[in-house]
Amino acid sequence: MGQFTQFAPFLLMFVVIYFFMIRPQQKRAKNEKEFESSLKVGDKIITKSGFHGKVVELAETTVVIETMSGKLKLERSAISLELSSALNKKA
Repeated sequence: MGQFTQFAPFLLMFVVIYFFMIRPQQKRAKNEKEFESSLKVGDKIITKSGFHGKVVELAETTVVIETMSGKLKLERSAISLELSSALNKKA
């Protein structure tokens, strides 16, 4: 009984950290993965670095977007879920 009460605060800390930090991060990563796989030609997007463009080509891990200054080839992971969703809600 004494050992359990000694480790209870550590166990409680781990549970709190899991539900407030680890689990939301896993959920966010899953949502981003689904967003990346659901991209299609013609989607308007914003990258994490702030480029605005339209998807013109898709590959397995990359995407080609058309911007006002030309075409750019980027990794799918460089596209921001939050910014692109906000852009598409406005339009």
